[in-house]
Amino acid sequence: MKEFFRLLKREFKLFIGNSTLRTVFFLAPVFYATLLGFVYKSGKVENTPVLVIDRDNTPLSSQLTDMLDDNKSISIIKYAQEPLSIKDEVIRHEAAAVVIIPSRFEAEMLQKKYPELNVYINTGNVLTANFASKALQLTIGTFSAGASIKALQKAGMPATKAATQYEPFKANYITLFNTTGNYLIFMWPAMLAVVLQQVILLAMAVSFAAEFERGSFVKEYVKMKKWAFPTMLIKVIPIWISSILIVGIYYFMHMIFRVPMPEGILNFILLTAVFVGSASFLGVFISILIPDALKATQILMVIASPAFIISGFTWPLSAMPAFVQFIANIIPLTPFLQAFKILLIQKGSVELTFPYLKHLSILLVVYAIIGWIALKIKLWFIFKKATPVESTGVIEE
Repeated sequence: MKEFFRLLKREFKLFIGNSTLRTVFFLAPVFYATLLGFVYKSGKVENTPVLVIDRDNTPLSSQLTDMLDDNKSISIIKYAQEPLSIKDEVIRHEAAAVVIIPSRFEAEMLQKKYPELNVYINTGNVLTANFASKALQLTIGTFSAGASIKALQKAGMPATKAATQYEPFKANYITLFNTTGNYLIFMWPAMLAVVLQQVILLAMAVSFAAEFERGSFVKEYVKMKKWAFPTMLIKVIPIWISSILIVGIYYFMHMIFRVPMPEGILNFILLTAVFVGSASFLGVFISILIPDALKATQILMVIASPAFIISGFTWPLSAMPAFVQFIANIIPLTPFLQAFKILLIQKGSVELTFPYLKHLSILLVVYAIIGWIALKIKLWFIFKKATPVESTGVIEE
């Protein structure tokens, strides 16, 4: 036990003394959390440019343009005459959509000939396209309904009856979960989890590999050669304690950016602890398997880089090929984000997160076991090759 605490103290000194690890593990999460917080601070995309080409230039077409301009989600750029190249204008103004009001729009409306309004959506950016499309549908639908009801009233029909003639039944659309469509709540906490996994894997990549490279492992861990799992704990405990500090900083930044905390805070703490444990043991396994620190870092970054994309957070796992789903399910971030979405965005019952907590727990146990086996074999080979020098008590290769 004395040797365990000596090596643990040494590991903390190595961790704190490594300027690269300090920068990556402490400054990177704070930097990314702050940067991404300000990126998504507004929560919603507003004043998205939309081009309106009015080929009619009548009071009715002007009224439609004014209604579109009143919608805060979009900002209207009106053209009284059609430009030479609509596509060039879309690119120049970074417009999300183009609304073309046809000639004789007012005349055909008054004659009940149902003129066609063409709306072109710029899907070069799917996010702004969705926001603009939603705003245009709402405003144009309201204008269309109002115009139809007004026409029926002019024909002598009472307002209440005209409304029922236009809309024989009502459909109420009620949004669930993140009802304001706030992108800060949706993306920012998830990206913090991505950064946390990234820095844990980066720190663990050099934990064993660096010791193997510089040859200090044999000398320092000679008394622990039969204790593989305690040796693993010596390497991961500093990461676990540092992760508590990072999560605490994240909690503080939740208050700064006014992002709500997840439901069932105790369950969330447990979920985060298992996530940190499984990610660190994954890093330990790779670090033992690959004795070169640089290569271990590269391999773990190959694993971590696409983790968010294939996690199922923004694109459903069911829509991915089976082999991609398999890769996603062996990365700790995937079940963590699924449970995190339930607790933070959907405000679901804690019980709904249990399958994902079980998934994470299985990953933790599996990576701990295969890491222990890999280290056990590694210790056997290392100390088999080593030769004790009795006079100095030092182990030499």
